[in-house]
Amino acid sequence: MRTFRTVLEQRIWERRLTLEEFVEEAELYAREHREPGTLGLRHLQRLVAGRRSGGEPLGQVKASTARLLESMFGATVEVLLSPPVERGPAESAVGASAHPGLAGAFEWLDGAAGWPSGSAAAKLSAGLKVADVGVLQGRRARRGGIGRSQIADVVRRYYRTDATFGVRGLDLDVRTSVFTRAEWNDLGLSLDTGDERLALVQRAGAVPALDAGCAEAAVQRLVMTAALGVRFANLPLYRLAEINVGSRGIGGAVDVGSFVEYALTMDLLEAELADAVASGSGVLHPLRNKYLPDMDAVLDVAGRVCAGGVLSLVAIARPTDPFRGAADYALIVQTRSGQVVNAAGKLAVIPKGFHQPLTDPRADVRLGATLRRELEEELFGRSDVDTTVGATRAASPMHPGRWSAPMRWLEDESGRLRMECTGFGLNLVSGNYEFATLVVIEDEEFWPRFGGQLEANWEASGLTLYSSLDAELITDLVQQEAWSNEGLFALLQGLRRLREVGGSRVKLPSFELSGL
Repeated sequence: MRTFRTVLEQRIWERRLTLEEFVEEAELYAREHREPGTLGLRHLQRLVAGRRSGGEPLGQVKASTARLLESMFGATVEVLLSPPVERGPAESAVGASAHPGLAGAFEWLDGAAGWPSGSAAAKLSAGLKVADVGVLQGRRARRGGIGRSQIADVVRRYYRTDATFGVRGLDLDVRTSVFTRAEWNDLGLSLDTGDERLALVQRAGAVPALDAGCAEAAVQRLVMTAALGVRFANLPLYRLAEINVGSRGIGGAVDVGSFVEYALTMDLLEAELADAVASGSGVLHPLRNKYLPDMDAVLDVAGRVCAGGVLSLVAIARPTDPFRGAADYALIVQTRSGQVVNAAGKLAVIPKGFHQPLTDPRADVRLGATLRRELEEELFGRSDVDTTVGATRAASPMHPGRWSAPMRWLEDESGRLRMECTGFGLNLVSGNYEFATLVVIEDEEFWPRFGGQLEANWEASGLTLYSSLDAELITDLVQQEAWSNEGLFALLQGLRRLREVGGSRVKLPSFELSGL
């Protein structure tokens, strides 16, 4: 039996790569994902050994190299450079070491498919033995290369509807896959008042019965997840049970489901759709026909798994600058990393997160609670509220005593931070509910104090700033095909609202609603 010195050495061997081949793969990955890290062969030899050539400890790994390895494998550099944990022959080393959440996926899938306990884990292990990482990477790259408008056009034709969110402007006509209604737009509802009245309910949820085709698709999802180092954790998610959105407020109800149930059912529809478009074969969509066959199913949120997200355009006031120019708002756009479950490699607003509880399911149901947590996690550096790296041990992770310095400063004085819901829709790609929001930091002192500290977490491979005074670049931005449909929905809703309230800091293009 082969003995490995580090988890990194083990993971490279599991990919059936030599060290030279892995160096080439890392170089290609860094270019494709805009990672600044580099990795030479001699450096890699020291890393897999866990020691320097003379036997001395490795010491601190360069931050850019650590980030590159963490992005490729979905594990921290400390884990990658540690000795592997010995396991019995029946256990999957990849599944157990790099993806702790897969244990919950195995249990759920065995129950849903009617398999004996341990079957899903065995199928994953068998799938990994024959999986070609290069082929899987190529498939993921092809999926990521499908343009946003192609996806939107396909789902509109499938559901025979034109009622999806879009805008028109000068030489501009953009449509998304987000089904919406006139009363779900132009909301401007504060997320710090009584305008938001979502309630938590309890429903008896039976495990769905998966047929053979659906179960096989779920196994293949787990194989790709494990082989490509995608982060996967069985976290609780809010599922929509009822919705009532309009100018008077946000009403409705949610219950608590599991990420596994969503990831192995409804979330498979996005990949199936992208594969069908990429192949150009015009094949049927068996999973979509099963899980989300028509508009009645889309609108029946209580009768299906309807998970959701909160996406926000963040606008940060900046003072006049001798190089940049007049006072404006900095608008932040992210490129999603290859480690995320969905919208990998796509443009999106930031933060973009699932609507889910941390430790208090009833209090955390507020959209404002999710949005504050996502700001802390995705921009303000709070890794302790990222539950994908392990369960939180804090009783109240978002207690004011645990806030980051930027969040504490924003909350110290009323009026520094404004959060609004700008729109709502149901994404025809996967049936998700999408709350578009706008976060405006009004006090321009924030930027000199904290602008240099803003940094995306592992979910993003890069950030780009746009000025609210640069109508030309923003017009070009909204037409880029690299957007996720839900990300563009939130961006456009936010831009339209910011144009109304931004005053002299804003010189944005005028977008009129279309498709409603």
